[in-house]
Amino acid sequence: MTDARRLGAAEATFIAAVRADDTARFALLTERHRRELQVHCYRMLANYEDAQDMTQETFLRAWNKRESFKGHAALRTWLYRIATNACLDFLRKRDDRTPVPSELPDPDSEVLYLQPYPDRMLPEDPQESVVARETIELAFIVAVQHLPPRQRAVFILRDVLGWPASTAAEALELTVASVTSALQRARVTMREQLPDRRLNWRSPATHELSNDERGVVKSYIEAHERNDLDRLMSLLRDDLRFAMLPDPGTVTTTAKDAVNGWLSGGLFQRGHDDWRGMTTTVNRMPAAVLYLRNPDDPEYRLFAIAVLHIVDGKIAELTGFDAADKPWLDLPPTL
Repeated sequence: MTDARRLGAAEATFIAAVRADDTARFALLTERHRRELQVHCYRMLANYEDAQDMTQETFLRAWNKRESFKGHAALRTWLYRIATNACLDFLRKRDDRTPVPSELPDPDSEVLYLQPYPDRMLPEDPQESVVARETIELAFIVAVQHLPPRQRAVFILRDVLGWPASTAAEALELTVASVTSALQRARVTMREQLPDRRLNWRSPATHELSNDERGVVKSYIEAHERNDLDRLMSLLRDDLRFAMLPDPGTVTTTAKDAVNGWLSGGLFQRGHDDWRGMTTTVNRMPAAVLYLRNPDDPEYRLFAIAVLHIVDGKIAELTGFDAADKPWLDLPPTL
């Protein structure tokens, strides 16, 4: 049976469920798309909790609009259209979901609402375009946030998901010419935000960490566990980009200045000198989960997660998050 026939069968089953007011079958047919729709909402919003909420809103809207589905488009396409517009409606109501100017000398703007995305919640059998590594990494997610909401939607639908211009235009209730113009402007902004990254987001992308990446994360954790300043500094590029969210300010700094800054903040001083760590991945990126033990505490407690972008065996970007308030990461609270 061809893919087209399988899709046609799904659409026919969905329409039958709607006509029968079969809520169980409706849920079964739509729920299978939850993970990829949540990734889509995350790209639009850069926030895991908001993406969860908008995915739920998508299913609610789909149920309320179920009679409008006639099978002219694939069920998946129809759901993406609803999800995209739910996110656009969300962005119209929230003035805290656009980058804000940094108070620091770095010219970039900050995305203070950025949250990491747990790899375990990615689709189990993904299409390449849905969760290709380059389109889920933090730098890409941040860059997308610098696009105005409608440009953002056009860029994701066209260049990430590979939709034809006519399909994207219909989903967003725009003309094909407007979609083409918005995409061109979006690509310019993406080049400015990601000057050293490729823009062909639909080409095959690896999902696996390299041995180099795994080795650097292990060394990063060991440097903390041993309070080894020299080892930590040796892992950092001299043009390191560092951010600790939700604090404002992405800093581009030398390795020495970065470590000195962390030292002045208490790193490896009493109360911040007894570390354990474990390796994980979020956003298909290597990450170090750090646990800290206070002098009067028998246990190491979840402290932070450092998400790393590694280039040629060195840490080029380090984005830190408080890990204790992010239960969706499913990290052990103690070691």
